Amino acid sequence: MNSALNTPSSSGGSDPNTVAWVRTWGASPQAPDNSVSFIEPFENATLRQVVRISGGGHRVRVRISNEYGTAPLTIGAARVALADIDGGIKDGSGHAVTFGGRPAITVPAGAPILSDPIDLRTAPLSRLTISLYLPGRVDTATCHGTFHTLGWLIPGDATARATLPGDATTLQAQALITAVEVQPGIPTRAIAVIGDSRVDGIGSTPGADRRWTDLLAERLAARGGPPLCVVSQGISGNRMLNDGIGTAALARFDRDILATPGLGHVVIAVGNDLIFSFAPRTEETAGFLSMFPGAPVGVDDIIAAHLQLAARARAHGAKVYAATIASYGGSEMYTSEGDQAREQVNTWIRTSGAFDGVLDFDAVWRDPADPSRIRNDLHMGDNLHGSDAGYAALAESIDLSLFD
Repeated sequence: MNSALNTPSSSGGSDPNTVAWVRTWGASPQAPDNSVSFIEPFENATLRQVVRISGGGHRVRVRISNEYGTAPLTIGAARVALADIDGGIKDGSGHAVTFGGRPAITVPAGAPILSDPIDLRTAPLSRLTISLYLPGRVDTATCHGTFHTLGWLIPGDATARATLPGDATTLQAQALITAVEVQPGIPTRAIAVIGDSRVDGIGSTPGADRRWTDLLAERLAARGGPPLCVVSQGISGNRMLNDGIGTAALARFDRDILATPGLGHVVIAVGNDLIFSFAPRTEETAGFLSMFPGAPVGVDDIIAAHLQLAARARAHGAKVYAATIASYGGSEMYTSEGDQAREQVNTWIRTSGAFDGVLDFDAVWRDPADPSRIRNDLHMGDNLHGSDAGYAALAESIDLSLFD
């Protein structure tokens, strides 16, 4: 075998596609604050998490993050395998994960780390089990607040166990793992989606891969042709211009989108700025809205933010698409002023020509009888977030030829 393929740092060779990495799954890292599902401190424990990748390859590597940690993070052992049902490992698929050839690593506070390449053949839409043993105490685990995969906390070093022991407990949020990358061996590009809770899939069935990004990956895999990966970088409650729940999209764009290996396409789908700026300040909404500091923003601010993201993406050679902001009438965040601002932004997205394509999610979800509302059969019951059917409708509406 070519020695270049055995060198983790290799990026050269006569055929660059044989050594090119492409991100196939991601979860935007967040600080473990009060906006994230409760995560207890870890000590002498194994985190086992299942993720479904979008595109496959002959090698994988894992990105682990201590970016929001307040102390060095020690990983005592790690393994990756093809996932069986209920958190188990498919026979013969388990592989030790190393870091610079070593089975253990200490990650400095504030830093991410990439594992060495792992020889593991994966088909598109494969589910992987990733197990990390943490021998020391971890008080602040970098995480992702919406947990759409499956995960467990197991006492001791259980990285090599094929099945879950009886003392495994369920994790409440994604922890430490922020990306999986593959070497496909053939030209492959990634579609990276920056967004809020509607990208993060709030309202879809947990553990079932029913976000619209998951379903888009299924459609792309089924059509054949040049392979594409889909990477969801949504954060529930996220905004473009101000921090709050997660770092603002303008601030995290380089890390979560532009640094994506194999980046070919960028989708912008962040709509919370206007919703929160115009939301009514009532006794019911006050506690929630207190998590979103900063001055209110208007239509011109949102247009300028879209143009900034588009320019930065194109500077990296990516095509750029924008999603219209879906309606939210009937939710406790709704005001008619906010809805008017939303419509103005949507009109600009549709007609400005600023993007390589438009995903008109507003047109898919809106109720013909009342365009300020989502159709009742497409939201989760809160008039704001989709149901499984709602996210399926978004995925089915996307013209796949945009990504040719």
